[in-house]
Amino acid sequence: MEIHHISPDRVSFSTLKEILFHKKKLALSKESKQKIIACRAYLDEKIKNQEEPIYGVTTGFGSLCNHSISREELGTLQKNLVMSHACGMGDELAPELVRLMLVLKIQSLSYGHSGVRLETVERLIGFFNHDILPVVYSQGSLGASGDLSPLAHLSLPLLGLGEVNYKGMRMASADVLIEKGWQPLELASKEGLALLNGTQFMAAIGSYCLIRAFELSIWADLIGALSLEGYDGRIEPFFEQVHKVRHHKGQIETAARFRKILDGSQLINHKKNHVQDPYSFRCIPQVHGASKDAVSYVAGVFENEINAVTDNPTLFADDDLIISAGNFHGQPLAITLDFLGIALAELGNISERRVYRLISGTRRLPSFLVAHPGLNSGLMILQYTAASIASQNKQLCTPASVDSIESSQGQEDHVSMGANAAVKTLKIVENIEKILAIELINASQAMAFRESDKTSPVLKKLMEEFREVVPFVEDDKVMYPEMAKALEFIATRNPEKYLGLS
Repeated sequence: MEIHHISPDRVSFSTLKEILFHKKKLALSKESKQKIIACRAYLDEKIKNQEEPIYGVTTGFGSLCNHSISREELGTLQKNLVMSHACGMGDELAPELVRLMLVLKIQSLSYGHSGVRLETVERLIGFFNHDILPVVYSQGSLGASGDLSPLAHLSLPLLGLGEVNYKGMRMASADVLIEKGWQPLELASKEGLALLNGTQFMAAIGSYCLIRAFELSIWADLIGALSLEGYDGRIEPFFEQVHKVRHHKGQIETAARFRKILDGSQLINHKKNHVQDPYSFRCIPQVHGASKDAVSYVAGVFENEINAVTDNPTLFADDDLIISAGNFHGQPLAITLDFLGIALAELGNISERRVYRLISGTRRLPSFLVAHPGLNSGLMILQYTAASIASQNKQLCTPASVDSIESSQGQEDHVSMGANAAVKTLKIVENIEKILAIELINASQAMAFRESDKTSPVLKKLMEEFREVVPFVEDDKVMYPEMAKALEFIATRNPEKYLGLS
């Protein structure tokens, strides 16, 4: 059994990917345990000796911050917070996203600035390691005081409340705790606030989107190169010289990747009758490259966030400071999630345009990529579907981060709406997979009308494996099962292997 030790060291996206997909278990490092214990001891001492109110510890929350709470009621205050804030609605979050939320919440609490007890963090680890996944809903967070509602649903099962998904069934949390022989936690002061304040809903969805975006960027290049071959496109727009004089990193990387993918192709190098290709082919380095640069920027912001303390107040025992501030505010994530959605949507927009060109009956390709058009409609309506999905992405790209609705009687008078940005960006990611799957069907179909044995070794390998899943379309057939197979092909394979990177 592989174990990942939560520590003060920075977590990378590759680490998150390994934890999620290699089924690693979690444990706290010795250093993290010491930090958690020391911070809790500091807070207990502070509550015992300080007369001045401490926000969220000896006071109410939000606009109730001026209401003092007696020492006898500090635990009840935290339990009430968790219960009252579990107000989610909408779709349930997928299991992998709940797992990510647990990992990121544990990581954030482990730095020793939140004041939680060691047993609380270890119970979260127990949930993760035993695959006890709280039922979390996709609607309810304003992304301002963190993700209050989703994190309340994540935390309810610690108290024996709410529901979890366990062993393939939705169960009452209390029943699962009994089965495991665990007692429900009695929250201590500050703990409910530490669990609920934070950006782990936004950060988990955004991190998942980025993990997928890294792969989808490679798929877009591989499939785009196959379309270029199928369309009898030109190689000159991918020459190194033209991109070096513009300096954009993503553009340079995209052109270099296309040269690698197409290396050894006789098709791309044979004499062409046309002088130029349409922009959806000729400007692939510029468009795909700009999306790569955007993804890279967003990844930098998110890597900072997943290694951050984002609850409130923040405790600094060494400086004897308890600071009520705003690290839970999701604005850095909201803006970059909107940016990420736009960048990924553009990969879909240009992909759909390549599909349109491939079925257009030009460049010695038959109309709708079928040998006998007229009697057969071929791949005509696949382009309709791609266009519909691309249009939906454009609608989803309306930014969430420019919106704000005042809440908590005006105390929270500017909110990020980062949770909404996360949810719609996740939908865009899912849509891009679908559009690229449609392009892959069209590109491989177009190659059947070329001398496909003369393409590059990389693309030969891709087509051979794809043809084992989705065969050539000779005559009209029911297509949606083939589209589903193409989608699964992209979703379940690592595109890096075609480039020799895995």
